Order: sequence, then structure tokens, then C-alpha cells
Amino acid sequence: TPGLSQLGQSMEGNQKPSVAAAQQTPGIFAQQQEQAAGTASALAEQAGQAAARADGGSAAHGDTKYYRIQPPEGRHHDSLWEIADRHLGDGRRYKEIFELNKDRVQPDGSKLSEASLIRPGWIMEMPGDARGGELVEMPDEAPNVSEQVRQQISDYARTGDHAQGGGGSGAQGGGSGAHGGGDNAQVSLPEQRPAPATPATPAPSAGQEHAATPAAADHSFGLPEALLTAPLLAAGLLGALGRRRRQALWQSALGSVGGRRGMEPPTPTGDAQDVQDALLVGADPEGVRLLDRALRGLAAALTAESRPLPVVYAAWMGGNGDLHLQLAQPAGKPPAPWQLGQDQTFWMLARADAERYEDADTAAPYPGLVSLGTMDDSRLLLNLESVPGIVSLGGTEADRTAVFASVAAELATNGWSDRMTITLVGFGEDLTPLAPNRIRHLDGFEDLFETMSAETRQRRGALGAAGHDSVLTGRTGPAQHTRWAPHLVLLATQPSDEDALRLAELAADAGRLGIGYLVGTEGTDLPGAAWEMRITGEGKLLAPLLGLELEAQTLPAAQRRAVVELFTDADPEHGPGGSDGPGGASGTANTPPFLVDISEQGRPAVYARLVGSYEIIGLDAPDDDRSALLHEALALLLLHREGVHPRVLSSALWPRGVTADVRDALLERLRAWLGTDPDGTPRLATDATGRLTLAKSVVSDLDVLRSLYYEATQGRGVGSRQVRGRLLTDALVLVRGPLLADRPEGRYRWLTHEIIDAQLPLLVADTGLALSEFHLEKDRAEKAIEALNAALRTAPADERLWHELLRATHATGDPDRLRALAADLVGRSGARGVPPRTEALLDELLPTWRDGVAAAG
Repeated sequence: TPGLSQLGQSMEGNQKPSVAAAQQTPGIFAQQQEQAAGTASALAEQAGQAAARADGGSAAHGDTKYYRIQPPEGRHHDSLWEIADRHLGDGRRYKEIFELNKDRVQPDGSKLSEASLIRPGWIMEMPGDARGGELVEMPDEAPNVSEQVRQQISDYARTGDHAQGGGGSGAQGGGSGAHGGGDNAQVSLPEQRPAPATPATPAPSAGQEHAATPAAADHSFGLPEALLTAPLLAAGLLGALGRRRRQALWQSALGSVGGRRGMEPPTPTGDAQDVQDALLVGADPEGVRLLDRALRGLAAALTAESRPLPVVYAAWMGGNGDLHLQLAQPAGKPPAPWQLGQDQTFWMLARADAERYEDADTAAPYPGLVSLGTMDDSRLLLNLESVPGIVSLGGTEADRTAVFASVAAELATNGWSDRMTITLVGFGEDLTPLAPNRIRHLDGFEDLFETMSAETRQRRGALGAAGHDSVLTGRTGPAQHTRWAPHLVLLATQPSDEDALRLAELAADAGRLGIGYLVGTEGTDLPGAAWEMRITGEGKLLAPLLGLELEAQTLPAAQRRAVVELFTDADPEHGPGGSDGPGGASGTANTPPFLVDISEQGRPAVYARLVGSYEIIGLDAPDDDRSALLHEALALLLLHREGVHPRVLSSALWPRGVTADVRDALLERLRAWLGTDPDGTPRLATDATGRLTLAKSVVSDLDVLRSLYYEATQGRGVGSRQVRGRLLTDALVLVRGPLLADRPEGRYRWLTHEIIDAQLPLLVADTGLALSEFHLEKDRAEKAIEALNAALRTAPADERLWHELLRATHATGDPDRLRALAADLVGRSGARGVPPRTEALLDELLPTWRDGVAAAG
């Protein structure tokens, strides 16, 4: 039953008549209402009809009855399904009504061509057994409606042979939301706030920073649009990939898995490189942050007022950054700064108010929200765990799987959830690397039914024992804890009718328990489906009976494989790597992406200092007005010697969007500033894939640092102790502080997507450790301590440096000095205490260290 009036009754135990319940429980999706000036008279007319309903009277006119589509009340809009359910006893009989009225000219001159597209004021001939005379109007005996309406019904009755031509197909009636054509089903969007008096630069939809110019397409270079236009999914994947790469670095540094892999993750190529670029361009981490803070802030405010969380069916994120929550039913006035939206079932938060939220220490209230697609400039997130039953998705297998993969990937990596379980059946076994702690894969329906039957019983019992009526009440107040995390099931293959009914019975209580089901279907009907959707070959996500038409968010097979490749390559257990030689060096896997000629003959033409304060040697200072942009662009290129896609560069420099002409002008200035080598070769070039690359004559101190460490540990320094010591010393001298230490406020935000903040401290620590080992081989403890202290200034949290500093200090033979170092280390550890391995080392080197701590404490 796709009509949400009945869903509202099943959710809340509402026993009121269906029409009243429908008015109180508006659906998520509905046709846009007529906005013409006749709205007031239509409502007055409806009041007259209500009076007639109170009398319960109805006159018969043979076996032919008619129904007039009602104007919307609140957010409730008539649909053929609900009309059939109320007056024929079965919503599935909507097809009979459709066939009786198809292509007949309506009072406004348009025609019914799709079952989902009906308008207030249209007349529907009803089958002869239609019941409920208070709503079924006769053409001649309808005394409580206006003469105009009576005449319209009489005129419509004379079109019963369906032979009339006129009117054209899909002629539009009045009002901004009216569509008679069958190709323009509408979503009822939240009302947009008026633009400010002084318009600011709007945040564009991801992937559209060049939309102002037709030349934009020339710069796409085949980047997958599916990810360019999925900002929340891209942000989740990018954040998860960064965490995975950092984890690989740390595990590599500790030598805990697979030997050393080096400071660099594998450089992606081909489809994986395109997908990584698309993630960088499309991601909207700020949008994710605001959504997360807004939802948690709402939960905290409701908790403070001792109010429960309302059931939220969906969230709309407007292009202006406003957030609209669509509630299952009215829940009173929202806590400030939230406001009521266009009616009682919308709570709205302006972007400016969302930006004032700080992190709230509360459970994520709606972790089951997931993006389905966009309508105009608004993005719809459906709350899968709130659906009172099953959501079915029809379409071809490839199209369905693309939607399923997008949903699974976003749920697995999103930033507004604490914890959840995502069970995939019939697809997506390869998606597990995205979030091994969230995603699990089952082989078939029987495994799913057995698993979910047990979990449904367990959750129902746990809620009862805790005294909660739903998982929402378990996420607010003093009882909140993460065991009320959602469990979302994605079943890609249609179950048999018998299995579908078993699943529907199991899912009947799912919304209350925090369990959601999205099930693929090959046909149009799935037994037990609460909401029915369909994905078309053109990328439209449709739910005709709910009036839904979105540009679907998908993750097609090629992009899915490329995303998975990025994650598996970053996995220290499965990615490329290995160990050979002293210290676990892994040969070519440890080779920097760009090696500098560190001999006297390799002096660069342009040298940039990035480690510490940003300085450039070898170039004239650029125009002050554009100096900051040019410096930032050069820094991005220096950190990516493999090349930078023009769209990645523009989204990094202008995260709120830019036109192609502005970007191209910046690139021309950058080319002119960098100039050419003596042989005439431009120092900024474009490779075969369209990516921007720097000439080898443009070098940074980070390039030199990596090259010196590589030469010392895997190159010339391996065969010469003297060379190794000199190279390591030269490398450590280059470290003048953190990366780009004096970067301007508000710039270089793209660094949050990088892992250089983890790479640089590890590289410096490795250099300090190698130089310390070099000195201790000759019992030069003081020199070793000097090297370790220099490395600690950049990598103060690296436990390996502290261990070696303890050993080097012990080698001095000065117990007081060792005791002072131990006390300093204990003080730095704070409330967390000394790490276990450090504690064991102290026990070995200074058995009395605890006495000193006790005396100091």
C-alpha cells in the first residue's frame, strides 16, 4: 500500500477513518498542488462537501458514479490508489479507474495519461460498485456542490465513449505545479527561503562548478558524473578512504601487518584515478558536517525538553543549504533554531542556523537517512529505517544494482551515523572493503530470513524490557546508547511470492524496531511492499503512485569496481606490499612517486619550501591580488606529482564553485608565472589524460626529503655507511615545522582530503629513527638523542621515537637523566596513562620508575 495514510495508521495505531488519517499523515511524495487564485473557493467548496458527508446522503444515478479530485489538505493529495482503496475496498483497483478515464478531456482541457498524474478539480468516473456516497458525486443529484461543478460532472459524463479528440495530449492547466503530460511527475518540494538582499555566492551542486559555461563539458575528461553529482556519498567515500590510508600508514610504521609499504599509498590509475578525482570534485564534507550537527543538535534539544524524537520519513537538502525534515505526522513546534516549514509536518533549519551548531554529545538520531536523488536543486534522503514495511525497487538488474550499490556505499561510509549493520543479499560482496565493520553479505533468502527473524525477536524483546515503544525513544534521554543502531537490509533479487509474504510479515513491525528493507523486483508488484519505486534506463527514480520523479543517485558497476579498488589497494592486509631487507623495506612499494636528483647537477630551477613556512625560490613574486591563489595552486600540484585534474584543482581553490573562464585565467597566470625551462619546455604541462603536471625542474623540500630518505635506506646509503649518515642528516635538517605552517585562514581546505598530515610525521620519525640507529652503532648516544629530539618536534606522538629516546638515554649511563625523561613521558601521557609497550620498556630500563611517579603524584 503506497498511500501513506494507511502507513500512518499502522505506525501510530490510529483508528480514525481513513480520510481523516490521510489528512493527518501526509505522504512524502505528492503532486504539486494547484497554486492558482481559485484555491480559496475550492476550499470553501470542500467545506460544503464536508457538510454533505456529515448527512451521509448519496443519490444514485443508475450504476454510474463520479468522483471529483479533491484539493489538497495540508500535505495530503488525492491519488487513484487511495480513491480506489476508500471507495472500491482495494487500492489495487486503481487501474480500473484509470482505464475508465484515460484520455478523456477534463474540465481544464487536459487529459489523464498516467495514473500518478491527477489534479484537483478533475472528474473520475467510478466503477458501478463504488461505495462511500459522501465522496462519490452524481452528475444530476449533487445538491451540496456548486452549479459549476455539477455542470462539469454532467459535461464529463457525456465523454464516456472516450472518442472525443480535442484538447491535445498533456495540455497544461493553470498553476505552477500542474502538468498534464505523462513525463513530468512532480515531487512536492519544501518551500525555499527567500534569497538574502545581498546575494552571496551560492554553493553549487557538486560537480557543477563549471555549469555557467558550455565549455564545461570539455573539461570533464570522462570523470564519472554519478559521483560528481553525489556530494554526500562522495564525501563519505573520500573520508573513509582517507581513514583507511592513514590506518595503513600507521600499521606499516608499526610493522604489524605485511611488512613496510612505505609512506605513499599506491597511486591509482585508469578508472580508479578517475573515480578518485570525481570524489575530490564531488564531495561536500561541509554539507555532511552540517547535516550531522543539525540532527544531533535537534536530538539534544528534544532531550533537554523531555520530548521524543518524531518519526522522520525523509529529509530534503535544498540548494541554498537549508534542511527540511518531513515528519510522519505533526509533532508540535520544533525546538529553536528549528522552525515549522510549509506546514505542521515539516521542520526546517536554515543553513545559517545550522552553521552555529557545535558538536553534540548525543546519539545520531536518524542514521538510516540515505540519498536517493535530486529534484531541481533539492536532494532527497529517505529514512529507510522508518519505513513501516518494505520498499521495493523495480527496473533492469543493472539499473537496480547501481541504486543498491549507491545506497549501500553511502550507508557504509556516511558521517551522520554512529553504528549500523548493512546486510547485502544477492549483490555487493565486493563492497565489504568499504566498511568491514558495517557491511555483511548473506548468500540467499533463507539465510536472510533466519537471521532477521532472530534479530526481530531480539529487538522487540529488548525494546519491551527497556520500556521503549521504538528505537527513537531509545536514542534520546538518559537511556540513549548505540544498541539502537539500525539494521538495513538490501535484497537485490526478487523473492518468490511465498518468500515475499514471509518477509512482509517479518517487516510489518520493522519501522519501530529500526530495521529497514529495500528489495529488488523484476516486475511492478511485490507482495507486501509499502512503497514501490522504479529506476528507468534514463536514470529516473519513479514512484508513480506517490508522485515521485528524481534524478536517481547511482553507483554503476564500473565506478563501483573502481571505488572498491581504491579501498583494497589501501588495505595493508590485501594491498600491494611485502617485506625484504633490513627494517622491512618493501622494495619498489616503498619508492616515492617522484625522485629528485640530489646531486649538485640536479639543482632545481624552482624550489618551494612546504615543510614549515611556505617559501618559493627561483620565481618573482606574483601580483599581490592573485598571489594567494597561485601559491595554493602550486602547493596542490607539488603534493601530487602524478598530476592534478583541472576540475580537482578548481574545486580545491574554489570549493563554492567557479566558472570555467575564471579557472582557465588562473591556469594561464600560473603557466606564465612558472615560465619555461631553458629548452623552452613549459614548467606546467598537460598530460595525455588532461591532468596538469609540473616539470622535474620544479621541486619542493618534501620531494627532497623523500628522496634523501629513500637514497639513504634503499639507494646509495645501503652500501656506504658514510653516505647514509650524511643523507639522513641532510634530510632531518630540512624539517622546519608542520606542512605549510603559516597558511592563511580559510584556505588550503583541500588538505583535509589528503593524508600528508599523517605521512610527514611518519617520514620524519623514520628519518630520526634511522639516524639514531646510525649513531648508536658507534655508541654516539648524544648524537642519537639529538636526532630523536629533532624528529619529536614534528612527530611528538610517535611512540617509536620515545622508545628509542629511552634506549639512547639509558645508553648514556645517567640514571637521573633517564628518570627525568620517564617522568616527562608519564606527564605527557596524561589521564590515558603510559601505553603498555612503553610501560614494559620502562620496567626493563628503569625498574624503579613507578616510585618516581608515585613521589611526584
